[in-house]
Amino acid sequence: MVMATGRGVADRRVAGHGVIKRLLAERRDMLVLFCQVAGLDPFDCGAAECDMLQSFCEILVDYMAAAHFSLYRRLIDGSERRQAVVALGAEIYGRIEACTETAVQFNDKYAKSGEPADAADLHADLSALGEAIATRIELEDRLIAALAGGAQAARSSDA
Repeated sequence: MVMATGRGVADRRVAGHGVIKRLLAERRDMLVLFCQVAGLDPFDCGAAECDMLQSFCEILVDYMAAAHFSLYRRLIDGSERRQAVVALGAEIYGRIEACTETAVQFNDKYAKSGEPADAADLHADLSALGEAIATRIELEDRLIAALAGGAQAARSSDA
C-alpha cells in the first residue's frame, strides 16, 4: 500500500514535469511570434503580416488555455495538497486571471479578420499585452518553481 502511494506521487510528478515542459515550449513559441508581431508596421499589413498576427493570436490563446487547463487545474479544483503551493496559488491567481483577460481582449480585437481593427492601436495594445505577458510569466515561474520544488521554492521566491 505504501509503495502504491509513493508510486502514485512519483507518477504525478513525472506527469507534472511533462505539463510544465509543454507549457514552457508553448510559451517560447508565443514569445517568438510576439516579437515578430511587435515589429510589424500596422499601416502596411499585407497578407503575410495579417497571417502572422492571426497565428500569434491563435498561439496566445492556446498558451493561455493550456496553462489554465493544466498548470492551474489542481488549484482551481482543490486537488492540490501541498499547502505552500495552494497558498501561492491563492496569492497570485487573481493577477494571472487579469493577465489572461488582457490577452483575451487583444485576441478579440485582432484575431477576427487577421487585420488590425484599428492600426493606430496595434502598438499600444501590444505594449499592454507585453506587460501582461511579462507579469504572467513572472507569476507562472513562481508557481512552476513551487510545483517542481515544493514548499521551499514557494517560500524562496518571496525573498
